[in-house]
Amino acid sequence: MENLPSAYIDGYANGRTVDAGRAENYVAHTTVGDPVADAMVADLTAIGSEESSRLIRAGMHGDDETALRGAPASVREFFDSCAEPPEWVDYSAFLPGCRMFHRNTRLVLAGMVGGVLVEGFSTNIARSFFLTGKLRDQGVRRLKQNNRHMLEIFMPGSMERHNDGWTHSVRVRVVHAKIRSLISGSGEWDIDELGTPISAAHVGFAVAAFSARLLHHLERLGGKFDEEERRSFMAVWRYSGLLMGIPETILFHDEADALEIFKVGRICEPPPSLESAVLASSLINSAPLFAGMDESRARRKLAGYIAEISRALIGDELAEQLMYPKKKSSATLWRFRTLNRIESLRNRLVRNRARENVNLTTILDVSMFDEEGISYKLPDHVYAEQSSQW
Repeated sequence: MENLPSAYIDGYANGRTVDAGRAENYVAHTTVGDPVADAMVADLTAIGSEESSRLIRAGMHGDDETALRGAPASVREFFDSCAEPPEWVDYSAFLPGCRMFHRNTRLVLAGMVGGVLVEGFSTNIARSFFLTGKLRDQGVRRLKQNNRHMLEIFMPGSMERHNDGWTHSVRVRVVHAKIRSLISGSGEWDIDELGTPISAAHVGFAVAAFSARLLHHLERLGGKFDEEERRSFMAVWRYSGLLMGIPETILFHDEADALEIFKVGRICEPPPSLESAVLASSLINSAPLFAGMDESRARRKLAGYIAEISRALIGDELAEQLMYPKKKSSATLWRFRTLNRIESLRNRLVRNRARENVNLTTILDVSMFDEEGISYKLPDHVYAEQSSQW
C-alpha cells in the first residue's frame, strides 16, 4: 500500500493472511483523521478559547440558527454533519440496551477498566495518550470522563439530538480533533512511522472494543442479557461511534463485524510498546483512586485484585507483554462470578441493602460530574500538565 506507516508494515502483512480486505481497510484508516472536525478546530484555535467554548456550546444545545450565524463556515458545517441521524438509527431500539447496561453496571465497569481499555492501550493509540500525559497526570479525571460518556449514552432518550448522550459523543469528536492538532504540531509525532494521531482506525477499533469485546467480557464476568439486549447495546455504541466521527467505512455494522475489526486490528497493530505497559499499569492503579479509596494499603490491595481480573480477561500472553505481575488467574473469574452472585442474592434478601451498598463500581460515584455542567473547553497544550483543565 502507498503511504503505509512503517510501524504497520509487518502487522499488515500478517493481517492479510487472515483477512486481506479488512487488513487493507484498517491500515488505510491509520492515516485518516476527521477532516470536518479538524477544519473546525483549526478555525476555533484562531478565535480564542472563550469564543470557541461559546460556539461549541451553542451548536451542542441547539442555538445554532442564531449563535452560529456569524461563526466560521467550518463550525456550521461540523454541526450540520451531526444534525440528522442516518436511516439505520432507531431510537426505540436503544431501550433494551439501556436496561441491560443499568442492570449490569458493576460488571460493565469491571469489563471496561480491566478488559477493553487495557486492550485498547495495547495498540499504538497508547503513543498519543502517553505523549499528552492525560492518563498519567490526570488519570482519575480522564477515567471519570470516560464513564460519564458511557453513562449518558445509555440513558433512555439521551441519544436524540442535543440530549446528553448525543452531546457527550459529539464532544469526544471535538476533543479528539483538538488533541490531534496539538500532537501534530508538537514536533514529537512521526507521521511516516505512526500514521495520523488518534486516527479513524484507532477510534473505530476502540468503539468495536467498547461494544462487542465488552459484551464478551461481560459474559465471562457473569453478566446476563438476551439477544435483543445484545443487539440494542451494539446499536447504541454504533450511533455513538458515528457521532464521535468514525467514518462508516471503518464503523462496525453489527457484533460479528465489530469482533472482526477488533481481531484484524490487533493483528495489524505492532506489538505492545513500553508506553502500552506504562498506561495499562497507570489505568489499573488509578481505578482505586477514582473509586474514592484514600488509604494506601487498601488501594494497593484493590489494584492487585483488579490486575488479577484484568489478566484473566485479556489473557496471559497480552498480560505478559504489558508486564503484569506474575500470578495465576485460572480461578479468578469463577471466584468473581461466585462472589457477585452471592452479593446479588444478599441484595435481594435484605431490604434496602442494594440501595445502601456502595462499592467500587457505583456508576455515579465514578463518573465526572462538574458542578457547572458539561465543559466545552478544549485542551490548549499538548502536555496535560501544562494545559488548562478541560
